[in-house]
Formats: sequence, C-alpha cells, structure tokens
Amino acid sequence: MSAEMRQDLTFPPAMSGEAVTGDPFDTAVMRAVQGCEAGLVTYRIAADRIGAALVLAPEVPLEDAMAMLPLCGVGFQNALGALAPPEVAVHLDWSGGLRVNGASCGRMRACAEQQDPKAMPLWLVMGFELPLLPQGGDPGLLPDQTALFAEGCSEVDPGQLIEAWARHSLNWIARWEAEGVKPLHDEWRGLAFGLGEDTSRNGHRGTFVGVDERFGMLLRDGEATRLIPLTTLLEESP
Repeated sequence: MSAEMRQDLTFPPAMSGEAVTGDPFDTAVMRAVQGCEAGLVTYRIAADRIGAALVLAPEVPLEDAMAMLPLCGVGFQNALGALAPPEVAVHLDWSGGLRVNGASCGRMRACAEQQDPKAMPLWLVMGFELPLLPQGGDPGLLPDQTALFAEGCSEVDPGQLIEAWARHSLNWIARWEAEGVKPLHDEWRGLAFGLGEDTSRNGHRGTFVGVDERFGMLLRDGEATRLIPLTTLLEESP
C-alpha cells in the first residue's frame, strides 16, 4: 500500500488518532483551542513528507511542561532508531531540529495556550515534520539538509514511524512523571547536537555548554554564561 493511502494508524489506549489533509501541527492547535481531549494525535502521510502532533494538558507550569519538547524529540529518536538500519545516526538540536547522519532532517515544534512561563497552560501541542524525499534542486547545494529516504531509510514505513513516535513519547511522559527529569536529561544529553560548539541564539553568541534543569540553553561567552529558556521556542497560538 502506498504511503499516501496508509492512514489507518494505531495508537495506545491513552491516545486517539486523526488523519488530516492539512498541516497536522496547525490542526492539532486548532483542535486544542476548540477543547479536544488530551492525547489526540493528528497526522499526515504524503509521498514526500510526514508530520504528526500530540495535544497535551499540562499539570505543571509552562516552564516545566516545555520539557515535552526535548522529550518528544527523544521519543522520535527512539522510534527511528528502532526502525532504521543500525548505522543511521539520529541527533537532536536544542531548538527542536532533527538530525539524521549529521544533516538537518525536519524539526520538532511547540505551541501552548499561553506563553507565561509561570502559568499552567490549558493545552500544549508538540509535533514533528519530516521530509521523506529531497525537496527538489541539487542536493549538493544544501549539504547540511537531507531527507529520511536519502539516508538509508527507504525501508522505514512512515506510518509505523508515527505510531512508534507516539508510543515512545507516551512511555517517556510516564517515566518523566514517575522519576522526574533526570532520566530524560541523561538520554537527551547523549543525543544533543552541537554541545561544546559555538552557536548563536536570540541575538547572543557563545559556546553551547549544556542545559539547566528545565532544558534552557546555557550559552557561555568568556566568563559569562547566559540562560536562554526553552519557552523562547514556542510558536504563537491563534
């Protein structure tokens, strides 16, 4: 069955799935605004790209709930790691970018009902988008960008990848609730791309030396270390 036709995905009992024709992330945000139940997974599988989003109902302030961004990134890495050939390397940018064999390959996204770090949002949406095929042009002109099927993953079933992402993310949420943030920190740090390298973020430049307990970026410039909160990555809600 072609990728475009396989829309009958299966999710854990705590989740419900909805195949969409538009952008899954935007649809999930719209459903959240309308008051849908937490656990909704919206998804779209096309011939050249896939995407999925998960609606959450946090019970902690937004600054703590934003751990769901790296958490869902770890869920994606775990999912693709289980389905792809063992030589395929998957890493995570702090800003949500997904890396396959070192090159940019899609991204994670986040949106919340409000952007006050100290407030408890009514809803939080996490999602990912991933190119399956190169997006036209000469791939050699964009050596830092790739697509899943160009990296030895042509046998990966896109529907299974979305299902596995949902399962692994749900498992990590349960672990985060039971054990706190340390196991997630440890797992994420082993997957983080660019640690120890110079980077720029929010108009500031320095060395990416790590993250704080809420996954805020620690950017060192000389003797000074600047904290850039994970909440700065939130997209605006409607």
